[in-house]
Amino acid sequence: MRVNTKVVIDLESDRVIERQSFEYSGPVEQCGRGIELIAGFATNPGATFTALTMSTGQSSVIRGTDITKGTWLLDAWAFNATAGELRIRSPRLHDFFSGIRNRVTAAQTAPLLNNLLNGAYAQRLYAQDSLTLELTGGGAELDTAALLIGYEDLGGIAGRFIDAPTLFKIGLNLVTIEVTVTGVTTGSFGGAVAINSSIDNLIANTDYAILGGLVDTRGDAVGITGVDFGNLRLGFPAEPSLRNLTNSWFLNISDAFNGAWIPVFNSANKTQTTVDVQTNGAGGTYIINLECVQLLPGQVPGGATGAAVQAGGGGAPTSAGQPR
Repeated sequence: MRVNTKVVIDLESDRVIERQSFEYSGPVEQCGRGIELIAGFATNPGATFTALTMSTGQSSVIRGTDITKGTWLLDAWAFNATAGELRIRSPRLHDFFSGIRNRVTAAQTAPLLNNLLNGAYAQRLYAQDSLTLELTGGGAELDTAALLIGYEDLGGIAGRFIDAPTLFKIGLNLVTIEVTVTGVTTGSFGGAVAINSSIDNLIANTDYAILGGLVDTRGDAVGITGVDFGNLRLGFPAEPSLRNLTNSWFLNISDAFNGAWIPVFNSANKTQTTVDVQTNGAGGTYIINLECVQLLPGQVPGGATGAAVQAGGGGAPTSAGQPR
């Protein structure tokens, strides 16, 4: 189909005097997708399951969605100084007594539900359901946890996402975006900086897919927020020892669940696309490398909150692809 980005009509003659558009052949349902990273903390939980205090501005209640479309718990992880357990419960899930309960290794922010490299299964979630999120851990520390939730159709969000086959078809060049974030000690997300704050090497009016990223300091989660993602925060574990997993985090999710879960942003929105960190009471400075791919122009339609796609932005070549 052809997507119009600008149409000028002469009202007297009803003629179209100017039109800017591009051909799009990808799946239309991608336009309503969203990913949200929610996180919280428990202060001195000890051996008793303690409800998470959610990060500032976040909630453990699943957003209201079209109930005919899927909402999924893509993964979850925790960052404890002392070994403990993360428990996720709801009357809408298997049971409210024990629920999804997994051991948390001390001082390692590893995914607890899915490896994403060796097969994965996503738990279905339900609109407006209130999840009970709890941690055990140390008796004299602040422990943290995060959940990554995928919405197939979230009204009013219209994030921009592609699947793995589309990435391989329209990807042009790898590029690393590096930022430095200073985490806060409160257990909330903090230290947000613009994605171009450290090295502004992005080509103007160009789309980039975010595959994942690397960190040099251990924390709970790296968050990325922007208008191209419907102003929701998405992200990955802040774990420096699992580089093979986090560096292609969203690509792995897309591949594991056979769907469009690779986020795309336009460099026109770089100052409104921010990166932050959620960690424990230690805070810390994080150098974050986001692994991105420059995309062929005009291939990913802009969502309701996304940037207009430029038909020839950045002087990019007109063909792309990967060895198959």
